Amino acid sequence: MLLIYCKQRRSNSASPADFADGVAVRVPVPEAFRIYSEGADRIVAVSDDEIAEAIRCYYRCTHNVAEGAGAAPLAALLQERHEMADCKVGVILCGGNIDTDILTVVLAGGTPQVA
Repeated sequence: MLLIYCKQRRSNSASPADFADGVAVRVPVPEAFRIYSEGADRIVAVSDDEIAEAIRCYYRCTHNVAEGAGAAPLAALLQERHEMADCKVGVILCGGNIDTDILTVVLAGGTPQVA
């Protein structure tokens, strides 16, 4: 079973600025979406709040620091935890390039707002 995650878009604004900027796009490239969606059982959209919670989980449970895009796979798994309860699951954490100001907001329980 393959689970693909994607970032929920906040708006159709001209700027894809987001604290999970590694996965922030205005519109997915149709050719790329076709390729990776063919092998996926389902695609899960994750919110900024879910990504922030995943960053906190990584920090609390493993003492690793994750950037927003790096925590998005865990956010998707946490969202799907009931459906995945009886499955063997692997989640890759890649990306620890998070700004100190953003990490401070997340670890304090908030979700950063990027203009």
